[in-house]
Amino acid sequence: MSVSPKQVKELRDATGVGMMDCKEALQETDGDFDEAVSLLRKKGQEVASDRAAAEADEGLVVTAVSDDGRTGTIVEINCETDFVARNEDFQSFADTVAERVLAETPEDLDALEALSYDGDVTIEDELVALTGRIGEKLTIRRFEVLESDDGQIISYVHPGSKLGVLVEVYGDGAVEEAGRDVAMQVAALEPIAVSRDEVPDEVKQEERDVAREAAVNEGKPEHVIDNIVEGKLERFFEDHVLLEQAFVKDSSVSVQEMLDEAGLSVERFTRYALGD
Repeated sequence: MSVSPKQVKELRDATGVGMMDCKEALQETDGDFDEAVSLLRKKGQEVASDRAAAEADEGLVVTAVSDDGRTGTIVEINCETDFVARNEDFQSFADTVAERVLAETPEDLDALEALSYDGDVTIEDELVALTGRIGEKLTIRRFEVLESDDGQIISYVHPGSKLGVLVEVYGDGAVEEAGRDVAMQVAALEPIAVSRDEVPDEVKQEERDVAREAAVNEGKPEHVIDNIVEGKLERFFEDHVLLEQAFVKDSSVSVQEMLDEAGLSVERFTRYALGD
């Protein structure tokens, strides 16, 4: 049967599917709008099933922070190609998911996908539908929510949205500016902990063992090896502990010194790099 452009447009507006696919769905269902919607969803599920084994290692890292700055979320959503990562529909979906996670703070990915996306449509429903429209495997890989009682959550997403950071900061100083500086520091230098006390004992021991073996192999005298080992561990802290790193905007001071000057302290951070 023939369908009118108005019918096609209405189905396109409701589903986001391409005009030709909407026209074909209406023709297959004799113009029944609800049946056409159901048919398009089934086709999306078929595409998702067909693409299940595909590698999806491109995508976006997105963040969202509440108006009062007390809660922030970071989400990684994957697709197969960078071309799709730059697709407006995919980007809009990612941003909406981050906002829904911020509003509902689900416990895990199953709970996230069960959240409402738009009315009766869940995030999982929209993910399947978007898979059908785009034709690539799409997955929500991971997310995290940071909540602060007395501090603020600051977010930073590196241009290209392949890398994002959330930082929890405290203080009465220039929270937004200094907090963003810290978030950019975390993005750039990838610290493993805020302070040396947070570095796992097994990591410290491994660094000591590597340093000791290197010193022995170099023929260093036994009585100086302990000092060499501890010196290399100190340098490890300077490279990998946030507060001890040289500040990226002014390497003459440490991050700790910058924060002291700004009247702030850092409680914790989360860093997502696409595919890590």
